[in-house]
Amino acid sequence: MVRAQAKYVRTSARKARLVCDQIRGKGVDEAYAILAHTPRAVAEDWEKLLKSAVANAENNHELIGDDLKIVAVFADEGPTLKRFRPRAMGRATPIRKRTSHLTIQLTPKD
Repeated sequence: MVRAQAKYVRTSARKARLVCDQIRGKGVDEAYAILAHTPRAVAEDWEKLLKSAVANAENNHELIGDDLKIVAVFADEGPTLKRFRPRAMGRATPIRKRTSHLTIQLTPKD
């Protein structure tokens, strides 16, 4: 089991889960193709994390990158940055800048 994690990614976990559901259970080559053609901005973060996980497998565990598949992929909520936007008549409304923690786990294909 090879794992890679990206913490404090500046996207909401809800949006990140929309992309991670597409690559769960796929092979590494197929996941790269899906992420390359996904129009969401978080797809770039997932692709970078997948490259990191493959590099971990090749360098730390002596596995072949093309013979891996994604076993688990999930996005957890990170801390929220809280800001305020000034509004009319002296009021202010909160802005929540959400972050997420992305995780990918790979194993060799059987």
